[in-house]
Amino acid sequence: MHRFRTTVSRLRPLAAAQTGPSQSQPRPPAGAGSFMAPRASRALNSSPAARPFPSGASSNYVEEMFSAWLENPGNVHESWDVFFRNANAGAPQGPAGVGALGGSQSTVEDHLAVQSLIRAYQVRGHHVAQLDPLGISCVDLDDAPCAVGFQNLGLYGLAEEDLDQMFRLPTTTFIGGSEGSLPLREIVRRLEMAYCQHIGVEFMFINDVDQCRWIRQKFETPGVMQFSLEEKRTLLARMIRSTRFEEFLQRKWSSEKRFGLEGCESLIPALKTIIDESSLSGVESVIMGMPHRGRLNVLANVIRKELDQIFCQFDSKLEAADEGSGDVKYHLGTYNKRMNRVSDREVTMSLMANPSHLEAVDPVVQGKTKAEQFYCGDTEGQRVMSILIHGDAAFAGQGIVYETFHLSDLPSYTTHGTVHVVVNNQIGFTTDPRMARSSPYPTDVARVVNAPIFHVNADDPEAVMYVCKVAAEWRTAFHKDVVVDLVSYRRNGHNEIDEPMFTQPLMYKRIRKQRGVLEKFAEKVIGEGVVTTRAYEEEVARYDKICEEAYARSKDEKILHIKHWLDSPWPDFFTVDGQPKSLSCPSTGISEEELGHIGSVAASVPVEDFKIHGGLSRVLKGRANMVSQRVCDWALGEYMAIGSLLKEGIHVRLSGQDVERGTFSHRHHVLHDQNVDKRICIPMNFISPDQAPYTVCNSSLSEYGVLGFELGFAMASPNALVLWEAQFGDFHNTAQCIIDQFISSGQSKWVRQNGIVLLLPHGLEGMGPEHSSARTERFLQMCNDDPDVFPTLTEDFAVRQLFDCNWIVVNCSTPANFFHVLRRQILQPFRKPLIVFTPKSLLRHPEAKSSFDDMLPATHFRRLIPDDGDPEKVKRVVFCSGKIYYELIRERENRGLKEAVAVVRVEQLSPFPFDLVKAETDRYPTADLVWCQEEHKNQGYYDYVKPRIRTAIQRTRPVRYAGRDPAAAPATGNKPTHLAELRRLLDAAFHLEAGQVE
Repeated sequence: MHRFRTTVSRLRPLAAAQTGPSQSQPRPPAGAGSFMAPRASRALNSSPAARPFPSGASSNYVEEMFSAWLENPGNVHESWDVFFRNANAGAPQGPAGVGALGGSQSTVEDHLAVQSLIRAYQVRGHHVAQLDPLGISCVDLDDAPCAVGFQNLGLYGLAEEDLDQMFRLPTTTFIGGSEGSLPLREIVRRLEMAYCQHIGVEFMFINDVDQCRWIRQKFETPGVMQFSLEEKRTLLARMIRSTRFEEFLQRKWSSEKRFGLEGCESLIPALKTIIDESSLSGVESVIMGMPHRGRLNVLANVIRKELDQIFCQFDSKLEAADEGSGDVKYHLGTYNKRMNRVSDREVTMSLMANPSHLEAVDPVVQGKTKAEQFYCGDTEGQRVMSILIHGDAAFAGQGIVYETFHLSDLPSYTTHGTVHVVVNNQIGFTTDPRMARSSPYPTDVARVVNAPIFHVNADDPEAVMYVCKVAAEWRTAFHKDVVVDLVSYRRNGHNEIDEPMFTQPLMYKRIRKQRGVLEKFAEKVIGEGVVTTRAYEEEVARYDKICEEAYARSKDEKILHIKHWLDSPWPDFFTVDGQPKSLSCPSTGISEEELGHIGSVAASVPVEDFKIHGGLSRVLKGRANMVSQRVCDWALGEYMAIGSLLKEGIHVRLSGQDVERGTFSHRHHVLHDQNVDKRICIPMNFISPDQAPYTVCNSSLSEYGVLGFELGFAMASPNALVLWEAQFGDFHNTAQCIIDQFISSGQSKWVRQNGIVLLLPHGLEGMGPEHSSARTERFLQMCNDDPDVFPTLTEDFAVRQLFDCNWIVVNCSTPANFFHVLRRQILQPFRKPLIVFTPKSLLRHPEAKSSFDDMLPATHFRRLIPDDGDPEKVKRVVFCSGKIYYELIRERENRGLKEAVAVVRVEQLSPFPFDLVKAETDRYPTADLVWCQEEHKNQGYYDYVKPRIRTAIQRTRPVRYAGRDPAAAPATGNKPTHLAELRRLLDAAFHLEAGQVE
């Protein structure tokens, strides 16, 4: 009775959404048609025989009609709809169906009262659930109306004297089980058990009736949360492993940072339950991402990484045996394939490496999951799934969470449901939730995609286990995201040597007094007779022994093997020891016949009765003309590269904003029927009957999330070309975290190669500061080659340079070179990220075309394109890269300086072509050397290329600069100023006195 009073007093009736606004207002006095009429006058108190019903019909008929009306007013006749609306509003009743309903109004009132009560629990039961192990709840529900006082029971049209009255249950609840009617007292008790104990269920915002019914059935059905003795023993064993692992690390390395799981040890059985249930449903591969808190425990007890390998990471004396710089132990990932004992099936588990940027790994995991699903033909996510673990502060605070959620139901990005587990410590480093988020819960972001949210007290392992079982079943049933919110605490500070009492003194006083979850759970199961005290102690001792033995083995290790922590192995691509099978790259050219065939496909509509836009007809006709003339522009060169790779069985995926047509309307890889909505044609998929599939997909308006996704996709297999194109090059800076933490340094930190391609439109063309620069200087700054050391030249120098670099940066000036560099990405015997600064005006520049001769067998990518000047007549060599080349040669022609000035294009900026630059400078031993760029002096390539050119010439000559002056913005927004700056830099390039000697 006490629980009934306290809980009901805090719940407001929520039937207003279906039954009109009058219920949320104070009830009018008796006699005004109100539900709050004096209790003595309620027909409920009269005998059943005294209650009149229309035409002698049973009350069941009215009840059935009312339940149907609650589900959808359209389910009943218009007259019943009017009647129920009037009854709900407290108006006098008119006829419905046949004759007047008379005393049946009281039956309707009874149903409305019970329905309102049930709905209130379903919608807001989680507000009063006992979720916080500390009992101090950091959830701010001030904005949610919660009435206080027993007198508010009247808001439902109910009173204490009704507690023993029988009520027929509506179809919107499962609390009755097999019973159709229950006393009010029992209804309240069952609702309390379902929604107000250690589980809080948020789901009534979901707009799918079947999904809501499914969830109600899982949590409302009486006795649904029952576990066998074996399940309880397994749960206890997992809790022992989770807890004793952290205690072991604390004993051995008390002053080391490890970001332990203390306070949320139930995360381990939570994850294992999700994996067990998913494996039973047919899942064969689970890809996981998580921040650093609890990572070592997950590695040890979920992925089952060898404990001695984990303990090795604490030995500061060990040196890494592999290339690269490595990473701290709580950022590392790994990969393992093992037998799941519950399902008796093999499960492959991969925990992705992640930097300190807590949620950055989210889209990467989704991309890799999508790729694995794609490669195994898993179109519904039944064999491959993802699990993402989050912290409460990061889940609410970091926008990448929102971006990733919005990929969840897009056709080319969906992974058919992710299970999100939030380790809710109720604190972020030193920041309280009231300062860290504006929403009541940290999980509210998930509501935008109608993901159900299951809050659970992490100090109740059985509740955690049940919730995770339901979460896994939800994903299997509906292939949609679901969130499990483990409400817990952090026993230590942000790390093990941090002092939390500085900022959260009261919380940590409570934590100091808190008994551990294992101690409480063990006491419970021992009391239930599930295990004996002796059996429990033996299990603890057994795991402690396993840890001690692994610790002893770890002492025998002499070196650290970073390769042991690889999260995405490619065993068939490398040799046994992880090295390339060769250091040679074949020609990237293709046959004349193949060029003609792919060109003809690019100029065609290979589907019958398909009406394309008139402007597109002209584009295709132009392509056909180029093919007949054996030349190609930029779009056709790209078509040749992608088409030839597809023909060779290489999957190609091109993703980004507006990539199907192309930002500049040049690509048109997806044709749209002008007469039939949503009918499309992708000619690239008609190149050959046995070709690989081509995926080209417009993305959401996200860079951070989508680039992370494509990076993950490229991680799954080396035998695919994965490209991400920015709408404009400078937009990549909203994905800077992925570029900095994963792409540029991923191999160095995690020995993980990746062949992703970034296409970044770049060029100063008077369009203002925002659409001009792809920030080339930032990519070059992160290149790992040494500007002051001239490398040793060998036969395989060009390929070895590529192998040793952290990424490849190019700015191609011809379609043929772009064709070759894309094909080289796949044909070279290793994988490196490729950054391509792509053109805008060159897409249609009449001189920016290539002959088929430059793409035939025996041709290859040209790292540097020399000029054909006479060494004895050339007075100046102008080095440049990209679009500025065409402006330079036009100006050179206008000035009549073709013999006096040689213009050399550096197509591959990094790794820098030291050998070819040296050859060019040696060819013109007396000429002035100038670097010319259209970018400002403090931007672009100058600071990167100048010291390297100087190294190539052994610093025997100065390298002059011709370009724009330093500036804060990438470009001017004023067209005349832009043209004036261009004129000055061309003057500097062709007049020695205008150059700056550096």
